[in-house]
Amino acid sequence: MNEEKFNIEMRKFLKKVGITSQRLIEQHVRVAIADGRIEGNEQLEIRATLEIEGLGLKEPISGRLDLE
Repeated sequence: MNEEKFNIEMRKFLKKVGITSQRLIEQHVRVAIADGRIEGNEQLEIRATLEIEGLGLKEPISGRLDLE
């Protein structure tokens, strides 16, 4: 395995996940506030699942988003 290439590819993937996730979350929170489904001062439970098909990895990741 080429460690340097692996590290670069990992960083590119994580950057893509981070940017995409942040945009989606921000968009949906703003829409939910505008629609009156949330007030904007909640604590939202958040979950994601990391999957790697070739490795059999399926790992849930959870946390909270404090909106205020």
